[in-house]
Amino acid sequence: MDDKKMVKPLSLFLIFCLAVSALGCIGEKETPAPTTAAPEKTVLSISMSLTEEEWKVMREDIFPKFEEDYNCKIESYEVAAGDLPKKLESMVKAGKMEIDVFAQDNMQLAILVQKGLVEDLSAYESMIPDEVIDALIEAGRFNGKLYFMPYRPNVQITYYNEAKFKEYGLSPPTNWDELLNVAKTFKEKEGVGRVLLKGAGGAPTTCQMYEFIVSAGGDPLEFNDEGCITTFEYLQKLWPYLSPDSKTAKWDTTNTYIAQESAYLAQNWPFGVPIIVKDYGKTEVKTYHGFSGPVREAHVIGGEVLGIPKGSPHKELALKFIEYMQSKEVQEILASKLAWPSIRTDATGKVEDWMKPYYESILEAMKYGIFRKNVPYWTEFDKLFNDAFEEIVINGKPVKETLDKYHDEMEKVKENYGG
Repeated sequence: MDDKKMVKPLSLFLIFCLAVSALGCIGEKETPAPTTAAPEKTVLSISMSLTEEEWKVMREDIFPKFEEDYNCKIESYEVAAGDLPKKLESMVKAGKMEIDVFAQDNMQLAILVQKGLVEDLSAYESMIPDEVIDALIEAGRFNGKLYFMPYRPNVQITYYNEAKFKEYGLSPPTNWDELLNVAKTFKEKEGVGRVLLKGAGGAPTTCQMYEFIVSAGGDPLEFNDEGCITTFEYLQKLWPYLSPDSKTAKWDTTNTYIAQESAYLAQNWPFGVPIIVKDYGKTEVKTYHGFSGPVREAHVIGGEVLGIPKGSPHKELALKFIEYMQSKEVQEILASKLAWPSIRTDATGKVEDWMKPYYESILEAMKYGIFRKNVPYWTEFDKLFNDAFEEIVINGKPVKETLDKYHDEMEKVKENYGG
């Protein structure tokens, strides 16, 4: 056959085949490759009560690693220490616990145990590292059972403006007599008081005055023993020479008053160090452990512990979080970035050079540490104490007579709680 005659039929045949093939492709649907949905991350709900600076460190330097290690997501909430008991109680009664683990002030623990709001963690005591200071563990034990784990001790130190002290030839006071002399000198030289006490009321006032009373050999919850009377008589003498800002001084405002030089001496927690020295650049502000009273030097060991509420949706993960917070890695971050005292004896290595003198004063103050009595009626005591402080120190009411009145009221409160 002639090759030229074959060309046209062959070309038509090829075109037909290609068209059929194309039509087949158009009608055929591609089956998607099977996919596996990523499992939802467990959400661990955490409640704490922190300053803005402290929350920043938690959320940027501490939480992310735990989330990565355990493939979870942390949802953190600000819950004030005084609000936590009611919040947990309502959740337990409703049978719907929405908090997995909480940090709580070590003075707000007894009520949580008494009302059965927290898990008994005695079976997990062995998970606490050997390097954790034993005394801090005991603060979480009630009736022989461990309900709370240590993670953040705290102690107040004394801040002073070194330049102003040198200007008037003064040294940081080491006892009450010297404190009164310093307060008088600043008032005489500048016409306004420059020594600050936390007199705004609430927990800041109670905590600072607790130290004063124990330093005088008294029991704050008695109100009218010899140490209490000695303390309030002294405070009446001191008050006229104090900074007028004492009436509004709390934990946060105290830092501002020191940084802005409306106060040259004040006691406060260590979290103020990075704020005053780094953020405000007040390198002339130094710290030391503090001063003694007539009987001894005493500084309240404050801070927080970690606990797991009854009905925690993710108890096992909560335990892992507690273990993580007690690790050397985390404790070093808290010490270096926030100047928090560590629960561990081996977690001070990463404190920056500029902070070391401040950190030394924290460790020194811890040597004079005392724990406040952990009683279920602390909230009632706190209110009564603040009322007594206002009447006697600010308004000048008679010391003994007024303290006797508050002693009687405190005794009624104790009776209501069974003694």
